[in-house]
Amino acid sequence: MLLIKDGRLIDPRGGTDEVLDVVVDGGRVKNIGKFQRGGQYDEILEAGGKVVAPGLVDVHVHFRDPGFTHKEDVFSGARSAARGGYTTVVCMANTKPVVDNTDTLDAVLRRAGQAPIHVLTVAAVTQGMQGRALTDFRALRAAGAVGFSDDGIPIMDTALLLEAMGLARELDVPVSLHEEDPALIGSPGVNRGAVSQALGLFGAPVVSESSMVARDCMLALETGATVNIQHISCKKSVECVRFAKGLGAKVVAEATPHHFSLTEESVHTHGTLAKMNPPLRRDEDRHSILTGLADGTLDIIATDHAPHAREEKAMPLDKAPSGIIGLETALGLGVCNLVRRGHLTLMGLLEKMTANPAALYGLDAGYIAEGGPADILIFDDRESWTVTEFASKSANSPFVGQTLYGRVHATLCGGKLVYRND
Repeated sequence: MLLIKDGRLIDPRGGTDEVLDVVVDGGRVKNIGKFQRGGQYDEILEAGGKVVAPGLVDVHVHFRDPGFTHKEDVFSGARSAARGGYTTVVCMANTKPVVDNTDTLDAVLRRAGQAPIHVLTVAAVTQGMQGRALTDFRALRAAGAVGFSDDGIPIMDTALLLEAMGLARELDVPVSLHEEDPALIGSPGVNRGAVSQALGLFGAPVVSESSMVARDCMLALETGATVNIQHISCKKSVECVRFAKGLGAKVVAEATPHHFSLTEESVHTHGTLAKMNPPLRRDEDRHSILTGLADGTLDIIATDHAPHAREEKAMPLDKAPSGIIGLETALGLGVCNLVRRGHLTLMGLLEKMTANPAALYGLDAGYIAEGGPADILIFDDRESWTVTEFASKSANSPFVGQTLYGRVHATLCGGKLVYRND
């Protein structure tokens, strides 16, 4: 047995915020309360002055496995996640081959089952992520897909997407959508505005995202499906989601740490390290995301962890791939830019990083309770640390060199220490 002693237990699902001890046995939480140190414990983790929280849950990661393992693989991705306090992640289906059939899904899940944390995956909405024909939702769900997404590629065929939402509603799983109309985009990864103009790029305008969000919110309302709007970047999209929720649509929305922390000006400073889809927008958009997080319009903080090789990001801005890694900096950015600046309480931040993402996919995760899984994060929200290196294979982050608060001290998954930093 393991005793986690004297930590400030914060559990958003149960509403707990109290100094308590946690006893772990056999991969589950055995007891929560006040207990004496003693020889019955195989190990005691001293958590005095630290926060004990559910292991973080990220519903939007790219582990590049199979097909692009020079950037990341299941094991390096899992190590990166554990270092950031995550015990459950949901991978996107844009691998090579695409996860659009049960054979590929089985292979991915077998490999994921060897990882030190819970690595789950969605399956593609359309065959080959080509947007022309649906995958076999029922077979893929039965084989272990937790949901469906063509992440990175918007589904432009409205009738096809309506059919997909109907199937997802029947299976009680979400459809997660990347919202950018390619017909409206000149140069992806950089906001169309003053910065793109100065760089001689046509950029990606706000309307390329907001028009798709508006469409899909209305489709969600029509079908009754749970629809997850991924990595919202602009004010108009936040307002669309707020409106749709008011009408009763089952819309869930993600915000990323980079979209609530940075603006398009970061492209001047960080170049390709600040290039992502959808792009960083104006400060007005960032403030709208902060407001949306604070008032509950935006339910989930997800990283969109997107590793790329150093030589790929060293290419010119208009040719380099979009995306940044995020698993190891997300908690720190949340503590610094949301909690310490008064936008969210620590309980509120953890809710958007544990209970809410777990609820989206109906996972037995994101909480600490007697009998529940011993997926636990121990961190110090008052302790600073500097971003210098990563457990990920990649280092494409604009946050290198930045000092953050919220140092992770230990991550337990299934009662086993998968990361420790004393």
